[in-house]
Amino acid sequence: MDIQLKLQQEFSLKQTQVENVIKLIDEGNTIPFIARYRKEMTGSLDDQLLRTLSERLAYLRNLEDKRTQVKNTITEQGNMTEELEQKLSLAETMTEIEDIYRPFRPKRRTRATIAKEKGLEPFADLIWLQIVPDSIENMAKDFIDTEKGVETIDDAVSGAKDIIAERISDDADLRKMLRTETIKNGYLTAKASDENIESVYEMYYDYHERVNRIVSHRILAINRAENEKVIAVNIVVDKDFLTQYINRGVTKNRNSSVNEYLSKAVEDSLNRLLLPSIEREVRSELTEKASEQALKVFSINLEKLLMQAPLKDKMVLGLDPAYRTGCKLAVVDQTGKVLKIDKVFITIPKANYDKEKKVLLDIIKKYSIEIIAIGNGTASRESEAFISQLIKDNNLNVDYAIISEAGASVYSASKLAKEEFPDYQVEERSAVSIARRLQDPLAELVKIEPKAISVGQYQHDIAQKQLEEQLDFVVEKAVNNVGVDINTASVSLLQYVAGLNAGVAKNIIKYRDENGKFTNRKEIMNVSKLGAKTYQQAIGFLRIPGANDPFDATAIHPENYQQAKKLLELIGANESVLGTKEIAEKLGNLNKEEIMNELQIDSYTLDDIIDSFIKPNRSPRDNYATPLLKKDILKIDDLKPGMVLEGTVRNVVDFGAFIDIGLKNDGLVHISKISHERIKHPLDKLSIGDIVEVYVIDVDINKHRVGLSMIKD
Repeated sequence: MDIQLKLQQEFSLKQTQVENVIKLIDEGNTIPFIARYRKEMTGSLDDQLLRTLSERLAYLRNLEDKRTQVKNTITEQGNMTEELEQKLSLAETMTEIEDIYRPFRPKRRTRATIAKEKGLEPFADLIWLQIVPDSIENMAKDFIDTEKGVETIDDAVSGAKDIIAERISDDADLRKMLRTETIKNGYLTAKASDENIESVYEMYYDYHERVNRIVSHRILAINRAENEKVIAVNIVVDKDFLTQYINRGVTKNRNSSVNEYLSKAVEDSLNRLLLPSIEREVRSELTEKASEQALKVFSINLEKLLMQAPLKDKMVLGLDPAYRTGCKLAVVDQTGKVLKIDKVFITIPKANYDKEKKVLLDIIKKYSIEIIAIGNGTASRESEAFISQLIKDNNLNVDYAIISEAGASVYSASKLAKEEFPDYQVEERSAVSIARRLQDPLAELVKIEPKAISVGQYQHDIAQKQLEEQLDFVVEKAVNNVGVDINTASVSLLQYVAGLNAGVAKNIIKYRDENGKFTNRKEIMNVSKLGAKTYQQAIGFLRIPGANDPFDATAIHPENYQQAKKLLELIGANESVLGTKEIAEKLGNLNKEEIMNELQIDSYTLDDIIDSFIKPNRSPRDNYATPLLKKDILKIDDLKPGMVLEGTVRNVVDFGAFIDIGLKNDGLVHISKISHERIKHPLDKLSIGDIVEVYVIDVDINKHRVGLSMIKD
């Protein structure tokens, strides 16, 4: 297989693009570096496409290795034929190669191998080829061998049928046909293990659906219910049709006396070997595709959560809600430094709350609190009600925001949190994290293992290695798109910078602690174990605000500094005017073709340098909405169908989106209520963190459920 040509066709790319991407990957370049600083070689392919192409490249290379391995093994066995070699060369998946290899793979002892050990394979060959001039019983007598355990005619016939059944089961073309037929026309069915037990899986107690129509989230729900032994699952196919199909393939002489025995072997092969195996394969394929979809949704949600706009330069009071143990408070200044830790009991019934009100009002006044960040976990709404009333009663110029606590408890109890705040209790660390999430979601969320941030569906049912790899990529992509201030970044943030790892990140912090702040990018070369290749990959994403060289605070890579300086000379400007209206006007009159020739530079790099000149501190997070700030609270009793509300998208799943409208439980907008247009997935229209206008369409006070719509009736 020509891997490069295959990739060109699959990704609809030019030959040079694929050639260059493969070359860059093989040279050890990271995906973020290739995407940002090698656009001229890739044609400006983005991070996600480059990663997908890289994964596909690895798969195809592994496929070729497997093809060669199987070919060599079959050849060494003396079983290679032109037909087999042709089939192997045309196989495009691991499954196809495994099917071809199946008859030649060393097997554990099966009924067929035991029969072969008893010397019954020649008898099976005669039946298979329908060369039985005499009755099958008379022929079977020749194969009776009491020493080998073939004591009767029935033993001989039965053993021969076992060999034939396995031979049918090992037919690669037949397995491919059965797999296709099962996916196309099979039904997945589920039955309750005990119909009297109530559970969230009741819709699957008596369920059937075409295999090729089951949506991803139902597949994962069915898998989970089956694992919990709530239901029994099967795939139902038309056995009569399949039996007839196989019989037609193995019956060469319709009048042969052995057809009855062949037919029994076919039936045995189908029921005992083929269908159970094919069902496992099909269900595995369904699960794999469902996992890919769940992973895609989780990844997009996580990226949107990480990329939420920071609320900079605000004095924040973080509040971690609780009942019995009290709500923990953390005052965090504009730089994220913790100034005070306290606790109030505002969510449990009391005669009066004078003490709690005084504590909160004193903190708000003393530290000039501008925003109160309230975690959305247990006791969140009771805390919100108290804070809302406090703001109203005291006419405070303070807003509050409900902040997702996803993964906060994991961070608060982690080794990292203990190292950061050794003297704080778990809940106090959580209050700090909630406040900082408002100030800079990305910097705080990178401290948490990505899979612990629950912003998807069924992430615990996905292969954990695959989940970790994909989510790490999402975090890496977000961190590198935003860039990192090397003088303030934590180890957690630095380790996601392209080319860096936890060890080098710790060395950067150690160097910073020993030598003070970095003043220029060249100084970063002094960090222990940060070699030339690592420096090349990472340096463009490491920023130094206030550096001696203004370029060090931008996304311009040092390898392009000379060209950037030359461009400033050509337009009659210097570094002091970066980010001003003056330089924007000068750059607006450029003849790009002339400049590219003068600087010997490609159009992509020139555009990036120009962007960095105009907006040196630009961040992709500038395009995202800041958290919804509130002063008042809503109760479910207040809701009536037709009401218009503003809310924050907290989670997006296959069947809709959950919207925080200020109630204990989020409201649901079903996919059919998101847009007048027909959409394939809620992510086509919504992202986590979006602030949206919704209409109340249904209120169930008993179940605390609210149905919402984004379509005006």
